[in-house]
Amino acid sequence: MTSTVPSSRLLSPRPGRRPPRVHPAWWAAAVAFVALVGAAGFRAAPGVLIDPLHEEFGWSRGSISAAVSVNLVLYGLTAPFATALMERYGVRRVVCGALVLISAGSGLTVFMNSQWQLLLCWGVLVGLGSGSMAMAFAGTIATRWFEARRGLVTGILTAGSAAGNLVFLPLVALLAEGPGWRAAAVAVALSALAVVPVVIWRLRDRPEDLGVLPYGAGPAYETPAPPPPGAARRTLAVLRDASRGGAFWLLAGTFAICGASTNGLIGTHFVPGAHDHGMPVPVAASLLAVIGIFDLAGTVASGWLTDRYDARRLLAVYYGLRGLSLLLLPSLLAESVHPPMLLFVIFYGLDWVATVPPTLALCREHFGADGGVVFGWVLASHQLGAAAVAYGAGAIRDATGSYDLAWSSAGVLCVAAAVLVMVIRRAPALPGRMTAAA
Repeated sequence: MTSTVPSSRLLSPRPGRRPPRVHPAWWAAAVAFVALVGAAGFRAAPGVLIDPLHEEFGWSRGSISAAVSVNLVLYGLTAPFATALMERYGVRRVVCGALVLISAGSGLTVFMNSQWQLLLCWGVLVGLGSGSMAMAFAGTIATRWFEARRGLVTGILTAGSAAGNLVFLPLVALLAEGPGWRAAAVAVALSALAVVPVVIWRLRDRPEDLGVLPYGAGPAYETPAPPPPGAARRTLAVLRDASRGGAFWLLAGTFAICGASTNGLIGTHFVPGAHDHGMPVPVAASLLAVIGIFDLAGTVASGWLTDRYDARRLLAVYYGLRGLSLLLLPSLLAESVHPPMLLFVIFYGLDWVATVPPTLALCREHFGADGGVVFGWVLASHQLGAAAVAYGAGAIRDATGSYDLAWSSAGVLCVAAAVLVMVIRRAPALPGRMTAAA
């Protein structure tokens, strides 16, 4: 359903004012990127802080990982509702609220002295805040502001979270090793809070708010009508309709494996796993930051490729190579950094969230106008997979004294995902309509 606002009215500049040299869509993308960087600080914290919390409070790694799991579950379950809330109440309001929750959840940990407080801060507050942003936020900005270059923009914005790891991981590790984990938690809280004024100042909900068309929109473009009341009801209705087709379950299942092998396993347990082999924590954290560096390039490249090639084949390559690299990881961990480990880090960085642009493209292809909300539900499965492995890998470490079984199991799952994505059928070209192709 669309409104009748003609594109010519949006294209007409005010008298005496020149058209902007840079389309406002790129400014919206830039502010969204900064917001994603600021919100990503917490994602750098758990892997670095597991050992300090274990040493100070005596909590098991499994119980600390449980707080990360709660965070990831709420992250995933919040995402589809956040997408609908952004449509109903505006991107700026939702994003500012999310940043405040992340800041509060990280900052309040300095006062905790029991595990339920860790679950509340790390799990509930940060989970709800981070779930309202990240990949669902990136998809909303790309869909609203861009008709052309959507895949590329999705890749750039998705890389914002990786850039957050790049910025914060070494800092969080050094603070945890020096002043202590509380200083690291405060730094993460301040970083999220500092982005709020930038969002209020520069981010607008839609290009129509500035009197322009989305980037790449032609003369036939018509402004979408406001969504009907009942954001939560619509979100659940979209899930009901999408779940009737096999494409949804294949996308959700493979993206759950993606989350398990990234946020759940490597993002949470790579640093303590490398430390088990004698590698200093700051060195291991720096390797994880290098993954963030190469993720920037890999995700942007994946967005560019998604605009040109079959998204299913791209996903099959990404998952297959990721699985093989995880199967090799137990033999690569050592006290010091060596060339094979660097090769693993570079590859895993290029592949980290390269899966997002083609997965989002398939959601749009199969579910049309509901693709953004469907992607929110697919993202929920991503975080459920991450939550299961974040806890499971910690429990494996407590039970066996090693992460080897966790690495190899995730590798097998990724190889299975490479096969499953090719089962998804290509959807017919029915813009704005949901299909049940699978």
